[in-house]
Amino acid sequence: MKYAVIRFPGSNCDWDMFYVLRDQLHVEPIFVDYRETELPEDVAAVLVPGGFSYGDYLRSGAIARFAPIMTDVKRFAGEGKPVLGICNGFQILTEARLLPGGLRKNQHLEFVCQQQELFVQNNQTAFSNQFEQGEKVMMPVAHGDGNYYCDEATLHQLKDNHQIVLTYSENPNGSIDDIAGIVNEQGNVMGMMPHPERASEDILGGTDGLRLFQSFVENQQLQK
Repeated sequence: MKYAVIRFPGSNCDWDMFYVLRDQLHVEPIFVDYRETELPEDVAAVLVPGGFSYGDYLRSGAIARFAPIMTDVKRFAGEGKPVLGICNGFQILTEARLLPGGLRKNQHLEFVCQQQELFVQNNQTAFSNQFEQGEKVMMPVAHGDGNYYCDEATLHQLKDNHQIVLTYSENPNGSIDDIAGIVNEQGNVMGMMPHPERASEDILGGTDGLRLFQSFVENQQLQK
């Protein structure tokens, strides 16, 4: 099985994902260019990395949603297959309406880059099953547009369906209800602002993020 890392103009966390998948999890990652119109047939999961796609012009992720490859990413997600978007990837998935809500500028209007304590709110997803319910974990954040927002009806739906996976212990950006990561209603698409790929080796300061990748990789292997 192959793990597709989508590359947009301005992506800068694509290699980070590649190394985690190849060197830590020993699976086969491949890069897929944004200009492609189809994903390879043997792809097990799609990962949308962080960065500044299209320079964050207009609005973060707003242009990337129209990239040719996104049509097939939507098809892939619609078939119940796993899609993970991190930071700019989260922004792209909300703009593409694969996830509800949207990401706005940080409340204090400043870029934030720091280690962040998170709470695991739902460990029953394909992306979080290696964590304990309510566990505190550490992953870094690095964003200027990480303020997650949705209307009250959507927030109630997220809570009722247990779609909130991660929350901040100390909110760094003003996100509603301290939300750091969510899944779609079906549970196969996840978006998050923290960077698990930057918390995947001891040399990077911790390995809490590795368990997120282990969750969906092992889940896919069990389904083979």
